[in-house]
Amino acid sequence: MKFKQSILTCSLMLAGLINVADAKTTYIPKGYSIQTIETPKDVRFHATGLDTNKQGHVYVATRFGDVWAYKNDTWSKFADGLHEPTGLMCEDDGSILVGQKPELTRLVDLNKDGVADDYIRIADGWEFHDNYHEFNFAPVKDKAGNYYGTLNLGHGVPDALALGAMDSGGGYRGWAYKVSNNGKFTPFASGLRSPAGLGISPENELFFTDNQGDWVETSKLHLLEEGKFYGHPVPLRDDPNFGLNKVRKNKSNFKLFDDMREKPVVWIPHIEVANSPGNPEWDVTKGKFGPFENQIFIGDQTQSNVFRVMLDKVNGKYQGAVINFIDGFQSGNIRLDFDTQGQLWVGQTARGWGAKGNKPFGLQKVVWNGEMPFELLDMKLTKKGFKLSFTEALNDKTVLAKHFKAHEYNYNYTNRYGSDKHNIKDLKVKNVTLSKDKKSAEIELDLTADKVVVVDFSNLQNSNQDKPSVTKVYYTLNQLL
Repeated sequence: MKFKQSILTCSLMLAGLINVADAKTTYIPKGYSIQTIETPKDVRFHATGLDTNKQGHVYVATRFGDVWAYKNDTWSKFADGLHEPTGLMCEDDGSILVGQKPELTRLVDLNKDGVADDYIRIADGWEFHDNYHEFNFAPVKDKAGNYYGTLNLGHGVPDALALGAMDSGGGYRGWAYKVSNNGKFTPFASGLRSPAGLGISPENELFFTDNQGDWVETSKLHLLEEGKFYGHPVPLRDDPNFGLNKVRKNKSNFKLFDDMREKPVVWIPHIEVANSPGNPEWDVTKGKFGPFENQIFIGDQTQSNVFRVMLDKVNGKYQGAVINFIDGFQSGNIRLDFDTQGQLWVGQTARGWGAKGNKPFGLQKVVWNGEMPFELLDMKLTKKGFKLSFTEALNDKTVLAKHFKAHEYNYNYTNRYGSDKHNIKDLKVKNVTLSKDKKSAEIELDLTADKVVVVDFSNLQNSNQDKPSVTKVYYTLNQLL
């Protein structure tokens, strides 16, 4: 669980109460490796914004206000003086968009010397109270040319509305926003807490991650849609159909807000997978990164890992499964981006909340050498249970009901800081059917909606008697077929 103040966290780190020892790789698929990029010397390179352009050049925004370009294995400073940017996007015209706390800014290199000459305000239609927690995570761009961002709630803003750890002094804190291609700012959706990751799918759909805390049971991934409410009541103070007085009046009416809110696409189990997830990044590398085409990859700051999300559309709504992918990174993973070569770049910072990796900041990338890993490829709901698909054929002698373990649980939605698991129940795997190509196993078990279902397949092997590097998957079961 995130600590409430970075000062408190730093003190605990100094006291030895938070483990910041070297992160060790405990799971990694065959054929994948982590490579470290040397960052500019004597620069506090807390990488909080990251993108690559069509030429394969890497641009990084740091939390201390710089933007750096990495071309031909050489760093150069592109811009500086920004206010704690936490997002960056490369435009096709060569300009760079940066989400800094008070505004969305376009950086333009007019004379083509590799340094931004013009800093153009694109949008600032929200209030910024000079609070350390009031981040602006932006932007992403849809196919119509509209930009989107998400605004973090504050912490300790004077005279702000607080119904838990986080607060808002007004001005669309805890909202997502849209900026049209002609510059119009529009509040887009509310109820966000600490939405540190924003992404757009190949199908032009917006998604965001939110961090565990007050009114957020555990970290989660949502489909972001206009006009929807995502669970934290404080931002409703800026909703003309709700307002400040109504929020205060209903501050303990958990059922009201629960009925109003959108269900997450996936719950992300706390500590087991992530504490503070970053942006969702889709593998559209057409096989350059391995067999996980079109799946979502997300990094986590605290766990210093990367995990996968496998979407499943059930009755027209997204739900799906979460599984760890690779850990052992040097710092906290907050920004991911695939480049044109199919390499996954990972921007890192541990500032404020710490990370398993012992480095305070850095830049690494995950590279695939072409060797096929043996891993869970996909998970889909069936009328009788789940279909688990793998990257390689299974050893049929290991595909037995007794070799699968499953249980379910749910979370409680309140104003408390996170939720324990509730109603934990073992599920009996009644039958298992192996597909003709031996790459899929259908497991039969009794399921209940609105639960997280955990399936452990640690006894499965492929024909070479190898086991997957990760053998536990978490499926968010919002609906049954």
